[in-house]
Amino acid sequence: MDSRRPDSPHSQPQDPDFRARVERSFARQPFMQTLGAKLARVEPGLVEVALAFDESLTQQHGFLHAGAIASALDSACGYAALTLMPAEAAVLTVEYKVNLLAPARGPRFSAVGAVKRAGATIMVCTGDVFEKPDGEARKLVATMTTTVMVVRDRGLAD
Repeated sequence: MDSRRPDSPHSQPQDPDFRARVERSFARQPFMQTLGAKLARVEPGLVEVALAFDESLTQQHGFLHAGAIASALDSACGYAALTLMPAEAAVLTVEYKVNLLAPARGPRFSAVGAVKRAGATIMVCTGDVFEKPDGEARKLVATMTTTVMVVRDRGLAD
């Protein structure tokens, strides 16, 4: 079994329209628009968010800020979880831990979130951010473990 794929009873999409639902929800996030983040891939239990290097998102040493990296990765993990949730449920991150492994120099980044354990109420996801330098092999710059909650009956959209 692919180690990125969950192996629980909830590991298959419960909403046949999950791709469009993720796309609609992502489009409603002004913060992702501010970061310039784009959805690159949406599969059951796996979402990739693309992020381009932007000087306005750097820290004092000129690297992409950890907050931008963590935000893109949090969205990738949360949306990976949403792909497996029922149509009436929404996703909410309740905890995450990020390890920054290397300076993020760019020019492009890929944040990939995957569901590790899909439960009825809580899902655990992992994610990695890869730097994609032009003409070079990708480099791992950050990794994350996150816990997300399946939210029902609280009036939250996607």
